[in-house]
Amino acid sequence: MSEPLSKLRERIDGLDKQIQLLISERASIAEQVAKSKQQVEGDKALFYRAEREADVLRRVKERNTGPLSDDEIARLFREIMSACLALEQPLKIAYLGPAGTFTQSAALKHFGHSVHTLPLATITDVFTEVEAEAASYGVVPIENSTEGVVNHTLDEFINSELHVCGEVELRIHQCLMGKNTDLNKISKIYSHRQSLGQCRRWLDTHLANVERIKVSSNAEAARMAAEDFSAAAIAGDMAAELYGLDILSCNIEDETNNTTRFLIIGKRATPSSGDDKTSLLVSADNKPGSLFRMLEPLARNGISMTRIESRPSRQGMWNYVFFVDIEGHKDEPSISKALIELSETAGMLKILGSYPRAVL
Repeated sequence: MSEPLSKLRERIDGLDKQIQLLISERASIAEQVAKSKQQVEGDKALFYRAEREADVLRRVKERNTGPLSDDEIARLFREIMSACLALEQPLKIAYLGPAGTFTQSAALKHFGHSVHTLPLATITDVFTEVEAEAASYGVVPIENSTEGVVNHTLDEFINSELHVCGEVELRIHQCLMGKNTDLNKISKIYSHRQSLGQCRRWLDTHLANVERIKVSSNAEAARMAAEDFSAAAIAGDMAAELYGLDILSCNIEDETNNTTRFLIIGKRATPSSGDDKTSLLVSADNKPGSLFRMLEPLARNGISMTRIESRPSRQGMWNYVFFVDIEGHKDEPSISKALIELSETAGMLKILGSYPRAVL
């Protein structure tokens, strides 16, 4: 026989008190950590450690016995860690704005809600703010599972000295939103080009004759729809809340597993976390077999390549650079050996960064 409801509530109240005391103790220790780092390292003290946080979250998931899911328990700890880190050093995170974009959602998923987020107009601006140390880190989109790579981000890496410090994978759920709840009276739909592509079948079925207008971001689409009673927007639910719109239909994306991958960029390299990826920028001569010779050191050393994209190098007609992701950290012996061999065969090799594999 189960306990009476009153007794169960008493037990929950007691547990809540214990949890609160333990969180306060953790926060107090975080403040002591900050003081210790400042005493030892001074102004160069590094408070946010991507590899440390990734390791903590992995262990949280490994310890989990339910009934909460691994991801749910990790999200709870993510917010506790974010709040404690803010006591040590508040982080400013630049992202592709305006407020309410999926990129902002990715920033908050990775760093937690205790950071300060800085919306910027372009991907170039995100790189510039981090390079100038006006932001601690930046978050930029790199690829979508249905619409492909974000070429602007790849192009920025060609000339930037920033490191890739982390990655975020965000399931993209698109919502139709607006002030007017009558779909028959909607005459136009605002959205980013990729979101229109991701919802093409749904739009063709339900709003085939409605004009589709491409704008710079989904958040901008929501802002414009908020000012036009005859318009709707496709965006995430965060934008609906931010701009005071009603959600007219949820999860209208054509692919249920639609996911966008984002990269965290910063000025410092990230040590190994034990489960990492490495991103490379490689060029090869436009000669027969050059791509094979470029990739052969990876195969010979047993390195798994998870992605390869080509882009014009802008340094000569038909010259290309390749963006490559491999499994592992650049400091691992087998990868270090492969990269030395690769540098001897490639026209250019640039290690963009090694970073923890996405945990959440």
